[in-house]
Amino acid sequence: MKIEWAAEPRLLFRVLGPMEVLGGTEPASPLRRAILTALLLRAGQAITVAEFTELLWDDPPASAAANIRSHLTALRRDLDGIEPGLSRRVRTYRGSRSGYALEVAPEEFDVPMFMVSARHGRSLLLRGDADRAVAALEKTVALWRGPFGPSLPPTRWFAAHAAGLNSARFDAYQDLFTAAVLADRTETLAYRIESAIAEAPYRQRFWELLSAVHCINGDAAGALDVIGRCRRLFADDLGLDLPPNVAAMRAAALNWDRQEARRLVAAQAPAPAPASTSAA
Repeated sequence: MKIEWAAEPRLLFRVLGPMEVLGGTEPASPLRRAILTALLLRAGQAITVAEFTELLWDDPPASAAANIRSHLTALRRDLDGIEPGLSRRVRTYRGSRSGYALEVAPEEFDVPMFMVSARHGRSLLLRGDADRAVAALEKTVALWRGPFGPSLPPTRWFAAHAAGLNSARFDAYQDLFTAAVLADRTETLAYRIESAIAEAPYRQRFWELLSAVHCINGDAAGALDVIGRCRRLFADDLGLDLPPNVAAMRAAALNWDRQEARRLVAAQAPAPAPASTSAA
């Protein structure tokens, strides 16, 4: 998948946070929003009514098929109300390929834009280009306006997508924070990492990076406080010892060793995959 980075994309559909169609409007019905989300996540692939029933309900009602057809008709009206002709993106297929599909280009939908952008930022980090990685990853995380899927049906299918996308979001934040440390751009970084920890408290890398930032900024007491909070959280909630990488940061803080803290962050940064070799 190739996305043109030089031009600003016209995002038609956004689901990384509250759903937005063309920058603000969304289908009025929660079920229509769920149908549109499913069509987006399966973009270009036909979804049968039977499949929709499984995606939208773990225990579907007897009226599920009729409800889906009714809401698909209403969804088309909603889309045309947002922009005339937008409903043509929802295609109906008959015969062996029966079902409904949404035609959307990758650059028109924030999920593939995020995935490509995150890979681009990570590749810069892998190459050791921390400054450009920060710039790229700032654009990546800016695609998110909140967690994915809080208003979607609590089905297994949507829950799996929510878990995967939200995990990818925090992976991008980890890469961004790592790149910021390696680029010596730590002025406001502690606050941003604290905000990430509030959402994902058991991500060990966040605790390591937060303690490193305090140490690098010359705040050994702050670093030790972070390490103590991490120890209590992991012991009380998970019954685990302090993560080894966070424990290693404690020695750097006790010695007021900023370079060691930075070295520890670099040592745990994403490593490039080994080059493949072929037999002679």
